[in-house]
Amino acid sequence: MSIKPLADRVIVAPAAAEEKTKSGIIIPDTAKEKPQRGEVVAVGEGKTSEQGALLKPQVQVGDQVLYGKYAGTEIAVDGNDYLIMRESDILAVL
Repeated sequence: MSIKPLADRVIVAPAAAEEKTKSGIIIPDTAKEKPQRGEVVAVGEGKTSEQGALLKPQVQVGDQVLYGKYAGTEIAVDGNDYLIMRESDILAVL
């Protein structure tokens, strides 16, 4: 990846939005919900504590994660869409 996040920031590739429901109903583009899960593609070095110690991130590249609905900032790199967010915006690792 040509971009490296700083401090405690993480770059996530969002999962594709659902095309149809489990029962087979096709969801139109206007009704698709923003995905809340994705794969971590880059991780910063970590956050510096008040005492000056470096706190390592808890997520790693390749982790499947869940994040808040409005978390992060959308960016486009090399024609691909990503979200850049703080590690604290990640709710869980799958």
